[in-house]
Amino acid sequence: MELDYAPPKKRSVLIAGHATSVSLEPMFWKALEEAAREQGCPLNALVAKIDAERINVKPTPNLTSAIRQWLFARTRRSLG
Repeated sequence: MELDYAPPKKRSVLIAGHATSVSLEPMFWKALEEAAREQGCPLNALVAKIDAERINVKPTPNLTSAIRQWLFARTRRSLG
C-alpha cells in the first residue's frame, strides 16, 4: 500500500447539535468513514461517541488526537 502524504483537511462535524471543526489527513477521514459504515452509524455519531469516551480520560486529549488514537486502536484490534 502506497501512502498518500497529504496535508490535513478541515471538516465540520456536529456533536450534540454543535458544529466543531476537525483537521485530519485524508487517510484518517477515509478510515473514520469506513468505521462509521461498519458500525452502521453516521460519521457525526461516531465522532460524538469518540468525543464522549475521550472526556473520561485524564489528561483529556484534543478531539483530533482522540480520533487518530481510536482509529489506531481499532486497526490494532483487527490485526490482533
